[in-house]
Amino acid sequence: MSRTRLFGSLCALVFLVNFARVVFAPLVGEFIDAFGIREGTAGLIVTLAWLGSAAPRLPAGWALTRFTRRRVIVVSGAMLTAGALGVALAPTVLALMVAAFAVGLASGVYFVAANPFISELFPQRVGRVMGVHGMASQLSAVIAAPAVTVALWYDWRYAFYALAVAAAASTLLFVALAKRTDLPDAGAGDTDFLAAARGEWKLILAGVVLMGLTSFVWQGLFNFYELYMIDKGLPRATARNLLTVIFAAGVPAFLVSGDLADRLPHVPYLLGIVASFVGGVVLVVLAQGLAAVIAASVVVGFAIHMLFPAGDTYLLASLPDESRASAYAMFSAGMMSTQAAGSWVVGEAIEAGAGYDAVFLALAGGLALLVAGYAALYRLGRVPGGAAGSTRTV
Repeated sequence: MSRTRLFGSLCALVFLVNFARVVFAPLVGEFIDAFGIREGTAGLIVTLAWLGSAAPRLPAGWALTRFTRRRVIVVSGAMLTAGALGVALAPTVLALMVAAFAVGLASGVYFVAANPFISELFPQRVGRVMGVHGMASQLSAVIAAPAVTVALWYDWRYAFYALAVAAAASTLLFVALAKRTDLPDAGAGDTDFLAAARGEWKLILAGVVLMGLTSFVWQGLFNFYELYMIDKGLPRATARNLLTVIFAAGVPAFLVSGDLADRLPHVPYLLGIVASFVGGVVLVVLAQGLAAVIAASVVVGFAIHMLFPAGDTYLLASLPDESRASAYAMFSAGMMSTQAAGSWVVGEAIEAGAGYDAVFLALAGGLALLVAGYAALYRLGRVPGGAAGSTRTV
């Protein structure tokens, strides 16, 4: 069995694990109405899904020093199935919070195991395959808002019932294909989690700060995008579907960025992407009227989704075989923990009386200072990264 077919099954799984995270954003208004809560609590529900995605990344990284990538990926699929059923059946806000956290756990385990695995399946094309994998993930974000719109004709819980069934089927498909595929042994020497993290701490920290803080702003923006657009005077249905515009813009961004990440210097390329995202956020704040808002949404969506394959390529291509999964797990945990609080912080700020425009301009200003700081450090040769320290094993 070719590795390409196995990669296809992973693209199906990443579609589902990402859908499970992003589908909460277009449901924020429904949670407020259905459970009688306010913006801060609704933002906390979304934050719990992303905190759940952050929480298992260190344990999953340790597990990868004891178990195969394949086995950990299968566990993530089973967790996603159970978590989706939990959301569908949740009778109270507390139960919904617990189930949202459980769904996030599944995605965290998946990404820590699958991303190094994919880079090892195709060691000469890391950026490209990460771009394709990310595009599959992004397609789920594109359909999230329309799927919610369809589900709301009946009951929003139906979306999670369908997710549970699809997750179970995709996990079984992955198991069947993995048994028939010649798998790489590039991570066989990665058996000391703490040693790997200590050896690569500078690269891990550089990735966490840049990727984590940028994603913090993104979390706060997209999880309140519907309510923000309503605040700008757009109809609710239009506001919800602007999320689809943002996520659709990210589909080609993954492919373009993955190819460029294999060709361009990693750090300058990442800084250019973050600067473009900052400009996009400012455009969203300044935009007036539907046409201008759509154009600004496209800019934001394209820029932020270029970041993810570029960031993963920066880490995965720079790490040697003997520490790749462990160090990537440490980076992933730190990055996700940093970004997860974005929606909660924005929700609390809005509930406290701050305006959306002021909040997002302040966050964009902070990112601009971060880019300037990294640019100065890069000129001084103080930002780590580059080619892997050892030969990639196929």
